[in-house]
Amino acid sequence: MERFSVSFIVPALNEEAGIEPTVATILEAVSGRDPSSYEIILVNDGSTDGTGQAMERLSSRHDRVRVVQNPRNLGQGGSYKQGAAAARCDYLMLVAGDNAATASSITATIAHLGEADILLPYLENPEVRPWVRRIGSRAFTAVINTMFGLKIPYYLGAVPRRDLLNKITITTSGYGFGAEIVVKLIRAGHSYVAVGIRHAPAPGNRSSALRPGNLVKVFRAIVNMRREICSKKQG
Repeated sequence: MERFSVSFIVPALNEEAGIEPTVATILEAVSGRDPSSYEIILVNDGSTDGTGQAMERLSSRHDRVRVVQNPRNLGQGGSYKQGAAAARCDYLMLVAGDNAATASSITATIAHLGEADILLPYLENPEVRPWVRRIGSRAFTAVINTMFGLKIPYYLGAVPRRDLLNKITITTSGYGFGAEIVVKLIRAGHSYVAVGIRHAPAPGNRSSALRPGNLVKVFRAIVNMRREICSKKQG
């Protein structure tokens, strides 16, 4: 059976304390795999603490770890694109730099590499997240599904094939970039499979995705994507 490789892209902004545990979690998840079947790309998104230095230390200790240093903050989507441009493996998997993902959830996801063009991990235990974030996530998913006629359980965290990602243009640098990737690839006819995963509770961890400024950016990104797709239909 063909073995597929995966590039883990880890954007981080001021995660000096979290980046080493995150790398440890990824290494635990890939334990037993051929080292040539994965790489870890750490993207320092203009941090003002010691995140960049911590990443460089990890890179010096682990052959499969590489670092991208953003001179200024590009946002999660912008950092993902920087990591994707540096990636070399078959699939691209986003992993948050705050060590929110568990090793078991990563292992469960990459076990499906090769089954489809896009893997779509979704939380089977959403109760581990604050209720405000759960409501926001459900609303976002419902809006995207309604606008584009899809039935996707979760849009953020998609694991696409790298060669397919290079064939589309990702215009969003904020939190809406994951939806843009999924919608454009599915509308291009590429296959996907949903993968149920579980995360551990993260007390005190509050997502910045629901901040008013970020919500406005996400809304604009959705509108722009809808306009872009409609214009292509008319053309």
